[in-house]
Amino acid sequence: MGDTNGQVVAGDNGKGNRLNQLNYPTDVLIDKETDSLIICDWGNRRVVRWSRRSGTIQREILIDNMACRGLAMDDQRDLYISDVEKHEVRRYQIRDKNGTIVAGGNGEDAGLNQLNYPAYIFVDQQQTVYVSDNNNHHVMKWNKGAKEGIVVAGGQGKGNALTQLSYPYGLFVDTLGTIYVADSSNHRVMRWPKGAKQGTIIVGGNGQGEGANQFKSPEGLSFDRHGNLYVVDWGNNRVQRFSIE
Repeated sequence: MGDTNGQVVAGDNGKGNRLNQLNYPTDVLIDKETDSLIICDWGNRRVVRWSRRSGTIQREILIDNMACRGLAMDDQRDLYISDVEKHEVRRYQIRDKNGTIVAGGNGEDAGLNQLNYPAYIFVDQQQTVYVSDNNNHHVMKWNKGAKEGIVVAGGQGKGNALTQLSYPYGLFVDTLGTIYVADSSNHRVMRWPKGAKQGTIIVGGNGQGEGANQFKSPEGLSFDRHGNLYVVDWGNNRVQRFSIE
């Protein structure tokens, strides 16, 4: 907090596919149990683990040959990965290389048992999987063991009305089931209370731009424990922090 310079914790050896390199990483999470970073190394079609322990350079490939886009981990330390080529989300237990389909996996389309470019994912304490179903312009919720998902945000086609989303990406769900989503092509972040038919704009929504209240294709989002919202403002090459009431 307060640093004006960041510190490189993974990569920094140029673009490539060696174990000490990354190629277009799209998502990352911290595994506190092993004090390591798990990274979706999208350009190399793999998910890798990088140790954060000082003095070690331990790196390993966890899952290979998949078009990973988003990552999540549940309380049991099961890993969830979205695959934008197979249009599915799989859950992987520790040391499991094959995984189990928990969302999608029935081809690329808009049916309730399908996904179309699942981007980011969020998993709650009940192992419910939320997916920003990017090319279908909605967010889906898949209960544990379900064969079909439920549309919980958007679902009214691509557009900028409060009932619509346009290429949603980053996703966060709070303990009340309220969904926060980076509505990328509408350059805004929206909040959808549980069961709501429409969302509200909490930041952005002032057109595409570089102002403090504007975005250019926001992608990732997250909250800290103080309730501050962090947004990856992709097109503006910056991360913004907001205090949300």
